Amino acid sequence: MTTADSPDAKPDADATAAARSNAGGPRYAGLLIALHWLIALGIIGLLALGLYMVGLPKGLPVKATLINLHKSLGLTVFLLVLLRIVARAVLHRPPLSPMPPWQRAAARTTQGLLYVGMVAMPLAGYLGSSFNRYGTRFWGILLPKWGWDDAHLRELFFGIHEAIGYALIALIALHVAGALKHQWIDRDNLLARMLP
Repeated sequence: MTTADSPDAKPDADATAAARSNAGGPRYAGLLIALHWLIALGIIGLLALGLYMVGLPKGLPVKATLINLHKSLGLTVFLLVLLRIVARAVLHRPPLSPMPPWQRAAARTTQGLLYVGMVAMPLAGYLGSSFNRYGTRFWGILLPKWGWDDAHLRELFFGIHEAIGYALIALIALHVAGALKHQWIDRDNLLARMLP
């Protein structure tokens, strides 16, 4: 029996690297991975900032600063989401790992709803800002207003913006729970496909 055939033999470095790269199946393209984590951090930050700033009293000078920061960050993340949608259409995405049909349907539904929320939420916020006298500044640049000063429409769009925010919190929790289930219960290392 040769050394390579011995049960105590260690696999060579190339075989170990290949095994690691195949853990969880094929990986996402680097751009998709980078956009996923940038958008995830941005959305979590925006949700935290949004929940914090709405609790601040009106007229507080820092509240206006935080609202403008929230708008600029929100539109930046929105542009990254649009870029990610284009990148998903162009770049190769690995297929889902083998899983029961209900899990596959749940994963696709959750991802689809996340994308709907990531597009609809900033649009609702921007429209809400269009129906007040302040408008929206994107990193200091005043953007066009698509409406007039109308308290009813402003509250309608801000209400939609807020409702989508809470829905996104639930969807993100579901998305993270699914990823952790695959990592710790199924042990299929699916999470490795999206890690940097």
